[in-house]
Amino acid sequence: MNTDARPWVREHWWIIYNALVAPRKAEEIALHTGVSATTVHRVISTYNRVGPAALETPGKGGRRHQYLTLEEEKAFLAPFFTQAENGEIATSAQIQCAFEAKVGHEVDQADPQEQAQFKKTLQRRLKRQSQREKLRMSARS
Repeated sequence: MNTDARPWVREHWWIIYNALVAPRKAEEIALHTGVSATTVHRVISTYNRVGPAALETPGKGGRRHQYLTLEEEKAFLAPFFTQAENGEIATSAQIQCAFEAKVGHEVDQADPQEQAQFKKTLQRRLKRQSQREKLRMSARS
């Protein structure tokens, strides 16, 4: 594994090292490692649940669910940019139709109602998860 490509891996291992070698409050470890106390809690919790493999996973973000490579996507969008430079505007429906033809199947568009529902349920799930973690932390103390 190349930790230079993902500097946060080294940071997470440093948090675990500090927690194991010189156990102290998350705030102190956070100050020592240059991250937030929340990050310290999250990293240690993940490590406790999954072990070392948890720290070797891909980071947040990235292009994990793309239909085209970045180069293919740029080539696909180029004609639409050319149109825009000539004062012609392409609608999202036109771009979607062309994209579906390119990838060979239908592609869902964002549904505002589904997004709103997801936000509501996500907030509830995060609140419950936060409460469970607080209970675990108080039980350890």
